[in-house]
Amino acid sequence: MERTDKKFLFGVIGLDHDHIYGMCDGLLEAGAELKAVYDKDAQKTAQFCQKYPGVRPARCEEEILVNKEISLIASAIKPDLRCGLGIRAMNLGKDFFADKPGMLTLSEIEQVRQCHKRTGRKYMVYFSERIHVEGALFAQQLIEAGEIGEVLQVTILAPHRLRKTARPEWFFTKEQGGGIITDIGSHQIEQFLAYTGEEEVSVLHSAVANYANREYPDFEDFGEAVLRTGSGATCFFRVDWFTPDGLGTWGDGRVFIMGSRGSIEIRKYINVGETRDRDNVFLVTADREQKFTVTGKVGFPFFGDLISDCINRTEKAMAQEHVLNAMAIAIRAEHTAQRL
Repeated sequence: MERTDKKFLFGVIGLDHDHIYGMCDGLLEAGAELKAVYDKDAQKTAQFCQKYPGVRPARCEEEILVNKEISLIASAIKPDLRCGLGIRAMNLGKDFFADKPGMLTLSEIEQVRQCHKRTGRKYMVYFSERIHVEGALFAQQLIEAGEIGEVLQVTILAPHRLRKTARPEWFFTKEQGGGIITDIGSHQIEQFLAYTGEEEVSVLHSAVANYANREYPDFEDFGEAVLRTGSGATCFFRVDWFTPDGLGTWGDGRVFIMGSRGSIEIRKYINVGETRDRDNVFLVTADREQKFTVTGKVGFPFFGDLISDCINRTEKAMAQEHVLNAMAIAIRAEHTAQRL
């Protein structure tokens, strides 16, 4: 695990999604220090402070935003509030690290882009299904090493468990949550961009549905899309909220990558019917077939790179335009989706 040698303090504003714990764990493991937290829900704040005993509860957002010791704000505030909070943080000289989806509209993306150009501050998004999954990162290493040649097609299956009674009301509204492709689909689009190394992507098809949650008419429990890069590589992804209760984890996430000289399959979170092992990667080339189980062997370099980028004003972890482009493609696919 790459760690920074320089002191780097961050604060947290907004605990509306539990992804904030993964975001904080990644930063802390990379050597950052968690200074302060604020959420309007006192119970959530207390739970957070129990998990991270050294953190200080703040009285309001502003107390963290104006703290000159704090370099970065991490946030899992409600999706429709993320852009506004991020721009406030950037205007006050802080970098911003949001849970996905980082933005909900193309207008918000342009606001972030202009703020980044004006302030030089970063607006990163927690695309955890790649940057916080060792199997996904190892597959990227295999691609970059030329093991399967040129990436021609990527198929991603990303089922999630709904846990309906545990979700807040805003979760079921598109205006506040963004829709299933803007939300979960942004993960898959970011992976496709990373694995192909391309940024020019067209949306050939997208569709959404509400098959089983009609009491929430605005909710989408299924989505799919087909994408194509400028060079002709394609991607099909499916996202849904239909993980059966019998599965031993929240979703059987799988990625299939077809290259010009080989293929890769990633079984991210479980090997169904076999083991509870995560991070199973299957490689087939002209001369071999091989299985890798890489948990604990790859690490999560994004977080150390992000800290270094914030200190040195570089773009090693993720380019700002890559973040904005992934979200823009997701939003376009959501807005043009056929309602099934």
